[in-house]
Amino acid sequence: MNQVILESEPVELYKILKFEGIVENGGQAKAVIADGQVQVNGEIETQKRKKIVSGDIIEFAQQQYQMQIA
Repeated sequence: MNQVILESEPVELYKILKFEGIVENGGQAKAVIADGQVQVNGEIETQKRKKIVSGDIIEFAQQQYQMQIA
C-alpha cells in the first residue's frame, strides 16, 4: 500500500489524485471519480470534492493509497 503524506487536512479527493500524480490532471481526476472508478475506505466515491483525512484509504486502478498527516 502506498503512503500519501498530507500537509493539512481535509483535502479534496480530486486534488489528491492530481497532485500525487495518480492521474495526469485535474480534469482526468474529476472524470474517473464521476465514473465510479475511485473507492474511499472500500466504497465507491463519486463526490469530486469529498473531504479526505488522515487514515482514509483511496483505491484506484488496483492501487491503494493510505493518507497520513505530516
